[in-house]
Amino acid sequence: AERLRQAARRGARQPGKRRVIVSTLDADIQATVERMLLDRLGQLPPKVSMAVLVMENTSLAVRGYAGSADFADNKRFAHVDMVRGIRSPGSTLKPFLYAMALDQGLVHSESLLTDAPQSFGGYQPGNFQAAFSGPVSVADALQRSLNVPAVDLLDHVGPQAFATQLAKGGVKLRMQRGAAPNLSLILGGGGTTLEELVGGYRALAAGGMAGIPRLSPDAPRREARLMSPGAAWIVRDILESGGRPDRPFQSGPLQLAWKTGTSFGFRDAWAVGVTDGYTIGVWVGRPDGTPNPGFFGANIAAPLLKDLAAALPTVPGARRAPRPTSVTPAAICWPLGQLAADTPPAFCHEKRTAWLLAGTAPPTLPDRARSGGLVETIWLDPERKLRVTPACAANAVSQRIARWPLWLEPWLDPAVAARYAPPRWAPGCAPAGATTSLRIVGVDPGSVLRPAAGRQSAIVDVGTLGAAGTVYWLRDGELAGDSAPGRPLRLEFKQNGRVRLTALDGGGRFDRVEVVVAGVGAAQ
Repeated sequence: AERLRQAARRGARQPGKRRVIVSTLDADIQATVERMLLDRLGQLPPKVSMAVLVMENTSLAVRGYAGSADFADNKRFAHVDMVRGIRSPGSTLKPFLYAMALDQGLVHSESLLTDAPQSFGGYQPGNFQAAFSGPVSVADALQRSLNVPAVDLLDHVGPQAFATQLAKGGVKLRMQRGAAPNLSLILGGGGTTLEELVGGYRALAAGGMAGIPRLSPDAPRREARLMSPGAAWIVRDILESGGRPDRPFQSGPLQLAWKTGTSFGFRDAWAVGVTDGYTIGVWVGRPDGTPNPGFFGANIAAPLLKDLAAALPTVPGARRAPRPTSVTPAAICWPLGQLAADTPPAFCHEKRTAWLLAGTAPPTLPDRARSGGLVETIWLDPERKLRVTPACAANAVSQRIARWPLWLEPWLDPAVAARYAPPRWAPGCAPAGATTSLRIVGVDPGSVLRPAAGRQSAIVDVGTLGAAGTVYWLRDGELAGDSAPGRPLRLEFKQNGRVRLTALDGGGRFDRVEVVVAGVGAAQ
């Protein structure tokens, strides 16, 4: 409250402004905010502070404001107002990106995205948990806050266009001096404030209209369109209930669409949420920017967000707008991503139900490793058993097949992959290089790996033959390291059990082996 009082006093000193300071704060909500912050102080390390902003959606009025955890505690930088402090937002910008991609007709809620190690012009993002999931939907990628699909999507939207659209909605991204918006933006590679994030997230509950939080009744009501009503509805549904029209999420009386974020080095932990009545923002960290290892949005900021949302009173007249007519459910098919009704059965490898915007089912984003697209024309011998070329077989028969993005093939169920793969090449018919494959060396399928005498872990040097570009090594889907072609990578195993190793090169080729680790931790 003291922070807001000071802000109001600054406004009152301006010529023509009245001297009586009137704020939009609600005394009960403000007391609740301050009590919840004080209750958590004992759980925080020294010098860590917190900030909270509660804004009423209909009026844009700020009902609760705490720029620091305890205004009387100078050891926690009480004088620094972190509601307005410029910090890295981590992953909190992702909902805006997915909304923009929906509005641009790039995706629907179940569009197929790729969560696999990739390089974007030398930029190689990883996931927070270091693991990769392979094929994921838009809804799944956003709800799980996966990094690689978000960077891929930003590459299609364009970093500059993304930053420009956010600025129109009041969320201004501050870049390092001389830097232009780039792909790191979506993972926190810019700066913004809790106040601006709250104003932007309000769009999810207000038909796509962002707003500037109002600190006094005299403050003008300023709104701007950040996304369409349909995109706002779909993104809110994803964050609130999973975004699956065929499997609605059954929640309690409180409907909260929320997103967390963690900046690089655990410097900032965020949680921002939207209900019918309020938009709430929480920040936790050290105002001096010192890292807090182990502090991330989900474990330190989200619990406070949820407690605040549950404690807030109902806003009279606030109610959820019905689903816009621009949003409709429809069956779509993977891997092509388009309407099931328009997809030949042989091309529909997996059917899903999606939310469409404006009745549009965009195709899966272009495959970065397959320049010819996901529908490929192949040639078969007259018996349709072997693959040929028209030049090497008389009466060759053409056939069109649907392919999965090349980077996703290591994650496909082997039975599914075999069912939809092209037939093997007829002897003597394969073009030069067509049969070149990547092979793991250094360990054989079914090998049993044991620790050497005197060691508590099993160590093996692995490599590849036939690789092109950087080779990414996955251990049960988790990135274990990377290597250059022809150079080995040393892997260490500290737990017993079956392990699946996958090697994936820059051209999307892969090989995988399953090994058994035994004897780890046993007395030597």
